[in-house]
Amino acid sequence: MTARLYYDDSYLRGFTARVVSVECGLVYLDRTAFYPTSGGQPHDLGSIGGRGVIEVSGQEDRVAHRVDGAVAVGAEVECLVDWGRRFDHMQQHTGQHLLSAVLAEEHGIGTVSFHLGTDTCTIDVDAASVAPALMTEVERRVNAVVTENRPVGVSYRDSREDIGLRRPSDREGTIRVVTIADLDRSACGGTHVRATGEIGSIALRKTDRIRGITRIEFVCGARATARARADFDALSQTARAFSAPIDEVPGLVAEQIDKLAASDKARRKIAMELAQLRGAELHRSAEPNAAGWKTHVRRIASGALEEDIRAEAQAFVHGGRAVYLAAAESSGALLLAVSPDGPFAAGEALKKVVAKFGGRGGGNAALAQGSTPPASTGEAIGELLASAGQ
Repeated sequence: MTARLYYDDSYLRGFTARVVSVECGLVYLDRTAFYPTSGGQPHDLGSIGGRGVIEVSGQEDRVAHRVDGAVAVGAEVECLVDWGRRFDHMQQHTGQHLLSAVLAEEHGIGTVSFHLGTDTCTIDVDAASVAPALMTEVERRVNAVVTENRPVGVSYRDSREDIGLRRPSDREGTIRVVTIADLDRSACGGTHVRATGEIGSIALRKTDRIRGITRIEFVCGARATARARADFDALSQTARAFSAPIDEVPGLVAEQIDKLAASDKARRKIAMELAQLRGAELHRSAEPNAAGWKTHVRRIASGALEEDIRAEAQAFVHGGRAVYLAAAESSGALLLAVSPDGPFAAGEALKKVVAKFGGRGGGNAALAQGSTPPASTGEAIGELLASAGQ
């Protein structure tokens, strides 16, 4: 059994322990302050007897430490916890308790799960969505509790008692309870700060809808400061690009988006008009085949058959007694257009040919689209042209 020192002192940075055993490369101590991955919180790092700790995991009543070198069984070893990583995790985890408590107590939104990541943290909550106004209000409230510097305490209670936990615990016997004064009581084995003031600022960053619930991304303490600085630097760079004050950037960006949308619409309109002119010119310059039909084949080595190809095809067959065929050879995509007085119905002809090569397609008498395996595209083009007497 491993005595877990972090249960009673999350601030313990160094300690001495005895190596009980080494099994399959894992070191077991008689006691440890290293937190194992659990409850959404990652494991600690540090050193045992001068060897780097690279992973810590819980195994029922023992804690296993994976280190980057040999440690002798029976040896008394000096152990050091990576304090920067530990305190960061304490800030994030206590911040999560505070955030979840405010959501539950003041807005009736429960927390489903918690994840403490390398850069950000997330909680999944049992709400289909969380409105931006609510995010702003919750952020204001949790930071108000931070400034109140409420005590955060740890106690041990019998699971059979009416403890008033925010979420019921499925553990039996003695459970560890983390309390934020006058706000929250949660069963938790994680490491936490002594008072809410040590959490530092809490920033709620964004929400994502995931399978009927909402994921809230947040950061606390030094992470919040670093993220705010990175956001400010990015915003400042954008403001310099616009030669404008930072506060005007959102409006300028929205204005540029509108301009780009209008430009893209105008570009597409011009592209369609050019395609129609091109199709009409192709028809005028085409020589009828022996059957009296004007045909045109456009082969595209790569890419898709865009809207301008469709416009060109329709303009070509608009001239009468015409068949237009476009093929994207890399994908096997086909487009067939036939004039009203053409030799066959486009939909029926294309469907029949592509089916022969294991493809699919269809359409109406004037226009059809489909595809064949790329290796069969050339043969499909030949059969369709043969139908037009080419």
